[in-house]
Amino acid sequence: VQLQASGGGLVQAGGSLRLACAASGSTSISYAMGWFRQAPGKEREILATISLRGDNKYYADSVKGRFTISRGNAKNTVYLQMNSLKPDDTAVYSCAAVRGDINVHYSPRKESEFDYWGQGTLVTVSS
Repeated sequence: VQLQASGGGLVQAGGSLRLACAASGSTSISYAMGWFRQAPGKEREILATISLRGDNKYYADSVKGRFTISRGNAKNTVYLQMNSLKPDDTAVYSCAAVRGDINVHYSPRKESEFDYWGQGTLVTVSS
């Protein structure tokens, strides 16, 4: 499974960005998906996850109320709408996936639950 994140860039504090991620390779399988980020010198942080059906979502406290995860119409695509961005949100953002058809309503809570990872996209928030 290959995951490709896109949509990063430079934005001013208070601005918004929308990231997209598409999984390809195993088209017969559907995945629960999630977004993570890693800032320089820091560990990777889970941000948001979504179940295969899209009916359950998990958000880290650091982004709750500002970021929204959603599934796209295309199979195994996911978006992250990021509003009210802060300089502390500067990081490389990446998406991840795990087979979701065992429990279609489950949204993962931990990094260790994910099996597939994509290359990240850089988000830089200027003050």
